[in-house]
Amino acid sequence: MDRNDRTIARFTMLGHATFHLYELTIPLFVVVWLETFDVSAAVLGTVVAVGYGLIGVGALPSGVLADRYGSKRLVVLSMAGMGGGFVLVALAPSIWLLGLALVIWGAAASLYHPAGLSLITRGSAQQGTVLAYHGAAGNVGTAVGPLIAALMLTFLEWRVVAGLFVVPAAIAILAATWLEFDERVDATEAESATTGAADRLSSFIDRSRLLFVGGFLVMFTIAVLAGTYYRGLFTFLPGVLAGLPAFEPVEIAGETVEPSQYAYAGLLLIGAAGQYVGGRLSDTRSPERAIVVAFVALLAVTVLFPFVAGMGLLATVAVCAALGFFVFMEVPIHQALIGEHVAADIQGLSFGYTYLGVFGIGAAGASIAGIAITYGGTPLLFGVLAAFPALGLVLGGYLLVRSRSEYTVDCTSA
Repeated sequence: MDRNDRTIARFTMLGHATFHLYELTIPLFVVVWLETFDVSAAVLGTVVAVGYGLIGVGALPSGVLADRYGSKRLVVLSMAGMGGGFVLVALAPSIWLLGLALVIWGAAASLYHPAGLSLITRGSAQQGTVLAYHGAAGNVGTAVGPLIAALMLTFLEWRVVAGLFVVPAAIAILAATWLEFDERVDATEAESATTGAADRLSSFIDRSRLLFVGGFLVMFTIAVLAGTYYRGLFTFLPGVLAGLPAFEPVEIAGETVEPSQYAYAGLLLIGAAGQYVGGRLSDTRSPERAIVVAFVALLAVTVLFPFVAGMGLLATVAVCAALGFFVFMEVPIHQALIGEHVAADIQGLSFGYTYLGVFGIGAAGASIAGIAITYGGTPLLFGVLAAFPALGLVLGGYLLVRSRSEYTVDCTSA
């Protein structure tokens, strides 16, 4: 990587780690909130889904703003809003005000992915490699956040823990503001900021139509499937792990320790390896072929999880590790597909739509998972979840066949 690639990588790694540090710490709090607010998993899952859904709803305007104004300011604003949002979570006295606090957090979090990813695909020469580092950093955040939360929740009240989570955002903002890089945003896009509202709306409609004419519709549908699986899995995964015989609570020095919380953090950390492998594969192999492989593996581990997880400690740890690896392997491959097939001047918009699908529509996964657990437990949860990578595999196969057909046509023409 050249100097600009390295700086972009560092900047987006900070933003991505910050986003996931907060996002996947929330499921640990879900376990506590079920008792604190005395609600069912179905009700709490729906409340959390609304907050998570704002990440997707805000992604589309974030993508438009990233195309027009660049990414750096949006990423820094996102980190500041996420830290402040957790302060509001700590102060929430009821389930409904908790939901409002999560909505505010979600609105701030929505700014990150379209801005950060369009910065990578527009500004870096080795997109796949930068995406690999970006993805790995996100998983470090997903592991460190829950690990810190698990340790602090052992000794501190949950509201204190949530309030202290403003500190990581503050540190990340200080580090990010020192980094300078070339975003390489097309000058005509920057100039469009001076046009009127009607012209901007017309431009938005024209560019959206241009996006969905080609294969982006298939990529968008894959994003919705992956996002629904992701949210459905991780919202209640700490509770699922806590119910496994291999992770029964133990008492150490008079304090009850939950091994399941550390297993959850470890699973997320292993996801960093999945992100890295997925990113590197998208640089060295066809992204279409790589995404098919990713969905085959994810489908297999999803179907096997409820059976293998009850076979003892080693089997449980192994299937948790496989789940963590493969659930995240698809992410950078999907991002590389978009970077490869979408024009540079509308990549912010494309990622806006993508994360509207992943975090907006996909937020329904939290409610789906809550209902499945309430009425059928863990076996029904994983049975429902398996449908999403299965459908993703069909769509990935379509992209692979189409890419091979296009290659054949190109060779024939040559």
